[in-house]
Amino acid sequence: MTAELKFHITPYQTVFGFFSRWTRAGVFNRIRDELRRAIRLRAGRCPNPVAGIIDSQSVRAAATVTGRSRSYDAGKKVPGRKRHLVVDTFGLLMMVMVTAAGQPDRDAARELLARLRMLHPQLTLIWGDSAYAGTLVEWARRFLHLTLKIVTKRPGQIGFKVLARRWIVERSLSWLMNARRNVIDFERKPSHSEAHLTVA
Repeated sequence: MTAELKFHITPYQTVFGFFSRWTRAGVFNRIRDELRRAIRLRAGRCPNPVAGIIDSQSVRAAATVTGRSRSYDAGKKVPGRKRHLVVDTFGLLMMVMVTAAGQPDRDAARELLARLRMLHPQLTLIWGDSAYAGTLVEWARRFLHLTLKIVTKRPGQIGFKVLARRWIVERSLSWLMNARRNVIDFERKPSHSEAHLTVA
């Protein structure tokens, strides 16, 4: 006599209801932060990072994503959304923010770094690529008391080369893409996209 397996499928409304409430309450962010602290402590590092790396990634958005939360990234030739994130020196996520793809990195970084500064007052140093150069460096120093260091390509560099510090955040971006759900942005609300990225 064989045992019959029975699977209980939770109604979509119930699952989505919990997901929405936990997103609004910051539950996923709290779990992310506690896991990051535990990993850093196990590695013998300070639980609260003092340095981070910032970068962005443009991804296509599904047809369900409409309105002001999507646009066209002319540089990457991608219609959809852009993910802005800061990771620690282990590549562990500290904060993520989702905007329309056409928003310049420097503009989004102002809001992202300001929010990050409030949650991580111990931060002193952020590395970024040339997209964050210019007035943002002085603004971060003056208003946030953060040192924003720009990691540029080597003189005469042709093609892809691994660059100090920047490879860490680029690896984190590729980790996020291992979750097939994140290859295309399906969420109507940017906050729900941020939650999916945080969970991944």
